[in-house]
Amino acid sequence: MTVKPVIHVGVDGSWRDTGALEWALQESLLRREPLQAVHVIDDRLRRASGLEPDLVDDTAMELITDVQKNLDASPGALDHEAGLMIGPPARILTEAAANSRMLVVGRRGLGTFKRLLIGSTSEAVAAHANVPVVVVPEHWKPSDRSGPVLVALDDGDDNAAVMEFAVAAATERKLPIRIVHVWDLPAVFSWDAMNTAGVSGEWAEHAQRYFENVAAEWHQKYPDVTIQVDVRRGHAVDGVVTAAEQSDAQLLVVGTHHHTQLASVFLGSVTRGVVHHAVCPLAVVPTQS
Repeated sequence: MTVKPVIHVGVDGSWRDTGALEWALQESLLRREPLQAVHVIDDRLRRASGLEPDLVDDTAMELITDVQKNLDASPGALDHEAGLMIGPPARILTEAAANSRMLVVGRRGLGTFKRLLIGSTSEAVAAHANVPVVVVPEHWKPSDRSGPVLVALDDGDDNAAVMEFAVAAATERKLPIRIVHVWDLPAVFSWDAMNTAGVSGEWAEHAQRYFENVAAEWHQKYPDVTIQVDVRRGHAVDGVVTAAEQSDAQLLVVGTHHHTQLASVFLGSVTRGVVHHAVCPLAVVPTQS
């Protein structure tokens, strides 16, 4: 796959408030790569009763003109562009960003016609996209957080893409990486029985050793990057979100498994939960399996 050095960002009527465009502009400066801002007119709006198609189109043109002015005034002298497309927002954004550097979207924003783009679309594009998708919380600002790049890993063997993205982000920002792994035992184990048998301690020690070895391998590959390990017990979504809050993470990186085309329609339960609850920008990186 040939990667086009362009960062795509989805924008809607709430683009000044969502933080997605601002995050994408910051990333473009760090990478010295241009932005392609995309506003998708949901074709269902143009057919909705009570809404004139010309009004929908005119409003979209005004929006994209304002976005282009903002891009032209941004620092860096990069060749940013803003454009309009028509169709189902999640599918159009996913197709537009295919094979580019990444796709950036906001979360929980409401545009002029309320469901133009940002909201549930963020989950849909994270599930479908073959490139990393960065979901930026509403009202995010560059000065919001001062902590590390946090990367949530499981104990599988396909974390390379997730770590590569985290390393690139940390290197750009001159930040350490903190690997977080949240483990729990199957429900068939009661906590009393598990602690009596020493199972809990064994699992914790095993997880700690495993991820310390992972950190050592990546540090050997990238010796200039500091890599820390945070292994904790509990519910995966709560553990990851809490770790990001406690560390004041500037970016949280997770993976999503696209086993088949059908399975990729749905995010894994942990990734979906983190998409909805993370309070910092979240990168969802597709992995091979």
